[in-house]
Amino acid sequence: MSSDRTPLSVLVAFLVLAAIFFVIERIAGRGRNRAQPVFRKGWFTDVVYWFATILVTKPLVRLLLIVPVAILVFSRIVPVEAFRSGTFTGFGPLSQQPVWLQAVQIYLLVDFIGYWTHRLFHRGRWWPFHAVHHSSEDLDWLGSLRVHPVNDLCNKLAQVTPVLLMGYNPAVTLSTAPILTFYAIFLHANVNWDFGPLRSIIATPVFHRWHHSRDREAWDKNFAGLFPIWDLLFGTYYMPKGRYPENFGICEPMPGGYLGQLWEPFARLFRKTRKVDPV
Repeated sequence: MSSDRTPLSVLVAFLVLAAIFFVIERIAGRGRNRAQPVFRKGWFTDVVYWFATILVTKPLVRLLLIVPVAILVFSRIVPVEAFRSGTFTGFGPLSQQPVWLQAVQIYLLVDFIGYWTHRLFHRGRWWPFHAVHHSSEDLDWLGSLRVHPVNDLCNKLAQVTPVLLMGYNPAVTLSTAPILTFYAIFLHANVNWDFGPLRSIIATPVFHRWHHSRDREAWDKNFAGLFPIWDLLFGTYYMPKGRYPENFGICEPMPGGYLGQLWEPFARLFRKTRKVDPV
């Protein structure tokens, strides 16, 4: 997202997406999706996430990108003038490759990193932050926006920082963000599409919606955001034929409002680590 985002432009972008996914979920996917109202439970909370993520979290991500930039400058790999003048196009042999080849490698690398950070957020003290995203019980495109800022910041930094430090063209690296963001939204859409013979090659709504299922056999499955090959390689692939995910959400309580969900992961960590006073 550009730095000149205003609430009005964010609203327009939201309405455009709403129109696109109305067609996908209510017209193209009609008859093969899970019945639920447009203004389902948690709808308003997810709309708040949309505005907060773009207007607050995204600028924080851009600010924190100063970390890899500082590493490159202080290690004298890249002169600071290259960043100031906007002429920095990467460094080393990887940046000398054709742009299309860099893009292929970046998508594979970012998705591989995303797979492992996703698995990390399903473990221990990381889970309460990711549980916010899994708390949607009526999953659709809008539910993809319910992401705790800690989860969002860690994911973005973990994916972008290594790619920049490896020398890839930063313009190519950052250009993947809007494409991957839109595809992540699509994966949550309320449609039972699995792309047939491509179901094990590219992530699909059915693939990712199984990841959100409360069915015990689907827990901790389908972590990849783009290429299921990572799940196939590391034993976390789950796509039963002839069945579609229906039960979504988490097994623990979660506040329904935006502010309550922001605080809940910290509250859980506090409850688990707080010492009990002796009687």
